[in-house]
Amino acid sequence: MRSFCSLFGQILNTIPRGQFEQLVRKHRSERHARGFTSWQQLVAMLFCHLGRAQSLREIEHGLRSAEGKLNHLGIAVPKRSTLAYANGHRPWQLFESLFYVLLERCRQQPNTRRFRFKNKLLSIDSTTVEVVSEMFSWAKFGKSKGAIKLHLMLDHEGFLPVFAVISDGRSADITIGRTMTFPAGAIVVFDRGYVDYPWLERLTGQGVYFVTRLKKNCRYRVVEQRLAPRGVLEDQIVELIDYRASRTKDHVPQRLRRVVVAHPQGGANLVFFSNHLTLGATTISRIYKDRWQIELFFKALKQNLKIKTFIGTSANAIHIQLWTALITMLLVRYLKLKSSCQVSLSNLIAMLRFHLFNYRDLWEWLSHPFDAADPPEVPQLSLF
Repeated sequence: MRSFCSLFGQILNTIPRGQFEQLVRKHRSERHARGFTSWQQLVAMLFCHLGRAQSLREIEHGLRSAEGKLNHLGIAVPKRSTLAYANGHRPWQLFESLFYVLLERCRQQPNTRRFRFKNKLLSIDSTTVEVVSEMFSWAKFGKSKGAIKLHLMLDHEGFLPVFAVISDGRSADITIGRTMTFPAGAIVVFDRGYVDYPWLERLTGQGVYFVTRLKKNCRYRVVEQRLAPRGVLEDQIVELIDYRASRTKDHVPQRLRRVVVAHPQGGANLVFFSNHLTLGATTISRIYKDRWQIELFFKALKQNLKIKTFIGTSANAIHIQLWTALITMLLVRYLKLKSSCQVSLSNLIAMLRFHLFNYRDLWEWLSHPFDAADPPEVPQLSLF
């Protein structure tokens, strides 16, 4: 009869422990450790997200309730004061580096493509979490409000988060967008919050394509009228009129593709702009529609992980909690990519929460998460 450690232990085994220890030495996160290792901190924070623990006390009591099952995890039950101190003082860059290590492992798994073109499709957006400004003084957004922003870049090949920045609520989306780098030939899709005409021209000069919706006060002139396919109202080539940029003598107006489609629910028409002049008009419309995947990612992140409230108030603790949440999402996504699991991401996280310390084979459970475990075979004793 085969024997297994808990599902939580098998999930932790997917993290390359050797690389993690190298990152610990690189960031010197255990320079003043007193028996509480970085691995113990990581396990406790992953349990916080997967187990939906609401506070430091629940993390401690939740792990203590499974104390007999923690030997294979390589940790002891941490005290809440110890975990709070570690989250407040250990460098959050350790978990950021671990995130990118796990990202490379996820990228090695085969993915299915939804579009015929070979260009990499990326979407960028941000989500805001409101906090109390008196407790989070570093994240003030207004006179009486506070906010924390998570800026994200999502790769639609596998729907993996490939870049993240955490800032206060005052940071504009375009400010973070200007710091992002995209590979040449990639198609980036974003909303109006990232519209900045000089930045759009710079993307075009770098060989990066984009699909967006320009602001309503955008001024342009029609250069070419194309035959619109079925389902598309207008397909045009336009030149942007930006008076700030046109002040230079050698400025050449940027040419964009303008595609207008009817709103599926009867609202105002949807107008898309792109610097890709050869893609089909319906493809441009589908690309912007696929931007909804990053909204679904934020929804799954907020609904299933410890992301809307925080167990620490310092900037360092917030960064650690958010980066470990992204690590948790990568681990769950890695399980889906490597298995034949057909359950949605949100349902899989919910199922893991109920079976976290069950002793079953992880990959068999992922294939049939709703099947009951086979009872262990016990030899029948002879009466004589």
